[in-house]
Amino acid sequence: MTPKEIEGHAKRLEERRAEVEKLLSDPAAYSDQEKSTALSKELRRIDSFLASHGEWTALLEELDSNRGMLENESDPEFAELLASEIETAEKRADELEKLVLAALLPPDPDGSRNIIVEVKPAAGGGEAALFAGELYRAYCHYADKKGWKRETLDLTESDLGGIRDAMFSLRGEEVFSRMKHECGVHRVQRVPVTESGGRIHTSTVTVAVIPEAKEIEFNVNQEDLRIDVFRASGPGGQCVNTTDSAVRITHLPTGTVVVSQQEKSQHRNKEIAMRILRARLFERKRAEEAEKAAADKRAQVGTGDRSERIRTYNFARNSVADHKHGVTIHNLPKFLEGEMDTLLDAIAAVECERALGLLAEKADAGQD
Repeated sequence: MTPKEIEGHAKRLEERRAEVEKLLSDPAAYSDQEKSTALSKELRRIDSFLASHGEWTALLEELDSNRGMLENESDPEFAELLASEIETAEKRADELEKLVLAALLPPDPDGSRNIIVEVKPAAGGGEAALFAGELYRAYCHYADKKGWKRETLDLTESDLGGIRDAMFSLRGEEVFSRMKHECGVHRVQRVPVTESGGRIHTSTVTVAVIPEAKEIEFNVNQEDLRIDVFRASGPGGQCVNTTDSAVRITHLPTGTVVVSQQEKSQHRNKEIAMRILRARLFERKRAEEAEKAAADKRAQVGTGDRSERIRTYNFARNSVADHKHGVTIHNLPKFLEGEMDTLLDAIAAVECERALGLLAEKADAGQD
C-alpha cells in the first residue's frame, strides 16, 4: 500500500470518526448496549490508528529534514549528533509503520469475543501435570495484568502440585485476538525436580482456546441433550460432597460431553456446563466453515486443532520458541510470571506481515 493510499484511508477514517461520535452522542445509542459498545470499540480503534498515523507522518517529515541537513553539515560533532537522531527516528518510524499497516487490515470478526481456555497435561506424566499448572498460572497472571475478568470453570489438581485439568473463562478487550495463538501443543524441555540424574525430560501440554458463543447466535436444542447428575469427586475418585451437584451434559447429535463439578450448586454447574458446551459446538461450527473456505487446513488460525506442536519452552536455554511464527524470546521465567506481551506482540507482527503480503499478492494479481 502506497503512502498516498494510506493518507486517503486516514482521511476516510477521520470522517468516520465524526460519524461515530455523532452516533454515540445520540441518547438512543444508550438504549442499545451492544451497539453502543461496538461503536465505542470502533472509536478507540480509529483513535489508535490516527494517533499512530499522525506520529508516523510527522516523523517522516522530520527525517527528510534531518537527512537534508546532514548532507550539508560541515561540523563533525553536529553531523554525528544528527546521524544518531536519524538512526533512532528510523527505528521508531519502522515500528509506527507496522502499527499503521496493521490497523489497515480488516478486524478479526471474532477478535472481541470472550473465550474459554482449557489446559491439560499430555505426554510426560507427573512432569507434564506440573508444567500444565505453571502454564495455567501464567495465563492467570497475564489475564490479571491485562485487566480481564477471569472465572474458573473447572480445576482438578494432581498429587505433586500440578493440574490434571484446568478450564477458565476470560472476558475483556480483544481477548480472543490476543490469546487465539495459544491453541495447540506446548512442549517443555527441562530437568524435572524428581530427576536425580540431571537428565532433561520432554513433556507436552495441550491448550484449547474456544471463543464463547452467545445464546442468541448459537442455540442448542434441548431435545438434543442428555443431562445426568451425580456426586462430585475429588482426587482418586473420592466423593467430596453428599449431594448430586455435579452435572454431565451430552450433546447427542455430535457425541460432545461436558462435565462440571466445580461448584456446590447443581444449578450453577449446569449453567457452566451449558456455556462450555455451547462454546465447543460453536467452535466446531467455525472449524467446519473455515475448512470449507480454506484449501489448506494447516493455514487456518485458531480452529482449535491441538495436533500441532506450536511452542517449545527450553529451561536450559531460557527460551520460549513459537514454531508457527518463527519467533523466540529469551526470558522464560518472566513469561511464566505473566509477562507475555513480548512474545505475543512479535507473533502479532508476523501475522500482520503475512496478511499484508496476501493483500499485496491479491492486488498484484488484480493488476495483471
